[in-house]
Amino acid sequence: MASPPQGECLSRAALEAVQADRLRSMLAEILPGNAFYAARLAKAGVDPTTIQTIADLARVPFTNKAELLADQESHPPYGSNLSYPLVRYCRLHQTSGTAGRPLRWLDTPESWARLLGCWDAYFRIMGLRADDRLCFAFSFGPFLGFWTAFEAATRQGRLCLPSGGMSSGARVQFLLDNAATVLLCTPTYAVHLAEVAQAEGIDLSASSIRAVIVAGEPGGSVTATRSRIESAWGARVFDHSGLTEMGPLSIECPENPAGLHILETEYIAEVLDPRTERPTPAGTIGELVLTNLHRWGSPLLRYRTGDLVRVDPKPCPCGRSLLRLEGGILGRTDDMIHLRGNNLHPSALEAVIRRFAAVAEFRVEVDQSSPLAALKVEVEAGSDVAERIGRAIRDELLFRAEVMAVPTGSLPRFEMKARRIVKK
Repeated sequence: MASPPQGECLSRAALEAVQADRLRSMLAEILPGNAFYAARLAKAGVDPTTIQTIADLARVPFTNKAELLADQESHPPYGSNLSYPLVRYCRLHQTSGTAGRPLRWLDTPESWARLLGCWDAYFRIMGLRADDRLCFAFSFGPFLGFWTAFEAATRQGRLCLPSGGMSSGARVQFLLDNAATVLLCTPTYAVHLAEVAQAEGIDLSASSIRAVIVAGEPGGSVTATRSRIESAWGARVFDHSGLTEMGPLSIECPENPAGLHILETEYIAEVLDPRTERPTPAGTIGELVLTNLHRWGSPLLRYRTGDLVRVDPKPCPCGRSLLRLEGGILGRTDDMIHLRGNNLHPSALEAVIRRFAAVAEFRVEVDQSSPLAALKVEVEAGSDVAERIGRAIRDELLFRAEVMAVPTGSLPRFEMKARRIVKK
């Protein structure tokens, strides 16, 4: 594989110099025209012309999703986080709404082109070939999802196969008929498509699919889930992450699976303790806070993503100096399960459950109605498997959970982000 471009191998000091230059350019461009950030910086007493280095960024107040939603409610329909007149914008997308009211997001042609450029970098890092055929198992609704991947791939001249509006069975046949080599979907949906194919007597491991690009859930970097997908499809899994309001932001390199490199020439990343808001040491779990450097039409400064990550302190064998998130996105601050004084990440629970090949699907119910929270796990598997999962949870995660076997097909399937954690 070719060596990474120089920009991906810069020293930390050189990379921060590039980031600082882009940050200064962005602030000069968006202010004072962007009413949302002009007001926030003024209220915090921050003169944007004094933000000259990455260290200076710490004086800028955080932005969170609740504030953006409130702003859009006060200034319908798109809010005041717009740096230009509305006529300059050409794309509308919105968040999936799995955790509440959708957040709308606009892009100018220039911002959109930079988002596609992130996918150009993804494809290069993953080693996609010119003759790859990409099948998008995606609804192509207003959720950003794989829109940027699709347009970046078509811009590069790759054959793209949209499968929106199809049943799962039709999608399996569609990708087989067109000899797709790359599948793009959520980890959950990759598992589900494999179930559908198996029920039809189709061996996907013998198909032409050689890579499965996943996102939207922690499963892409969970070893047991990755193994299940790779075994079913006979293909390599590549995890990546992004946000509708931020853009495509991190990708797995072929040399070091189950981890994500942040595209730091496009984003400034901080990993902070969610409670103290102080930086966490490398190797310690914290919340990912991001500043985008290229989406000037609708920028975000120090955005609290709610994603829990852990910076890998070791150099990556791929040679890139870009920040690497060990284990990818580990979970979300609002999905954290608190049990008897302990914090449990849903990805840790998934890692145990997915090791049992007999489990088709699962759901976790957290009952917080009493002082001592209780956890119940439903698995589509036999009662003997449920008992073994219960023992594994007790032995490895050090707490007891009620694990119940339920009939196959009784739990919901998800095309987009799976919501397996149900809190009472």
